Amino acid sequence: MEHRITAAGPLLDASGRLREPGYALQPVSDYNPERLSLTPFKALNRLRLKEWDYYGVWCGDLFLSITISHIGYMGLMFAYIIDFKRDRMIEQAALTPLGRGVSLPTSSRAGDSEYVKGGLRVTFTKRPGERRAAFVWPKFDGQKTFRAELRFDEPETRDHIVMATPIGKNGFYYNDKIPGMPVTGTAQLDGWVDGPLDGALGVLDWGRGVWPYRSFWNWASAFSRRDDGRILSLNLGQGFGDLSAATENSLFLDGKLHKLGPVQFEYSPRDWLAPWRFTDREGRCKLTLRPIFDRSANTNLGVLKSAVHQVFGHFEGLLVTDDGECLDVSGLTGWAEEHQARW
Repeated sequence: MEHRITAAGPLLDASGRLREPGYALQPVSDYNPERLSLTPFKALNRLRLKEWDYYGVWCGDLFLSITISHIGYMGLMFAYIIDFKRDRMIEQAALTPLGRGVSLPTSSRAGDSEYVKGGLRVTFTKRPGERRAAFVWPKFDGQKTFRAELRFDEPETRDHIVMATPIGKNGFYYNDKIPGMPVTGTAQLDGWVDGPLDGALGVLDWGRGVWPYRSFWNWASAFSRRDDGRILSLNLGQGFGDLSAATENSLFLDGKLHKLGPVQFEYSPRDWLAPWRFTDREGRCKLTLRPIFDRSANTNLGVLKSAVHQVFGHFEGLLVTDDGECLDVSGLTGWAEEHQARW
């Protein structure tokens, strides 16, 4: 039985360690990084702390994403857009030493995230019932500007999957994921997209934590509207920290969470576009992802190295809800990824 956190309280105890591992349907724990006590040198604590807000939006044949992050010794902003119909992608990143210009809140429930430098401006805001993401990125594709104004519909009553996961002796990962939010707004990049994002759905990945220098994880996320009008969303993960108290594996129907247990990822690093399979011990998750695009991103900045394969495609198979409803997932769109980092 996985442990569900229901009572409010601080995330970290007086010694700077995770107070209560488990999962929650809302961010009930208060993120308090001021309690970190990883080393006797307080200046080094910030270098091991990794914080980010990631938004991804799928709309027809397009996927676009924007992130603000602070990874300790630098700030990292990146955005990308994928055109599945034309089998192409463009991605760009911006770095800032020691995170200068990056502002990230200590709560996913309130507060704004921002990065501004010159003409590059990225802002994320949280308001009752919605989230907004806006950015202007000059010279994103040569002399072209990538811009967007996006609204994510998030009723206060909908469920999240919130994880408090220990990593090693002193580390932790505090994460809030909200998949399958309806998205309205516009995006513009000459030759790629120009206009409203009709029928789009999106996800927020809000992460805060202290990670080891060498890290590995798998993540899968998917969302689409079913023929009956309900929004089906999926979130799966493995490979990091101590998951004995809880996993992040969940399915959502119209924002209501149905908790899954441990799920095994099966895939071939020799062929990223071969089918990926996902199974659990209870028979509630039997899925195959048939990839159509591999976003392969490799970063080597000396101390910072990252290798990502984010494989997009269509899921098939079945999921079973908490009350026993068997869902055929044909048509569910999403991705799975392997990420290896030295950071």
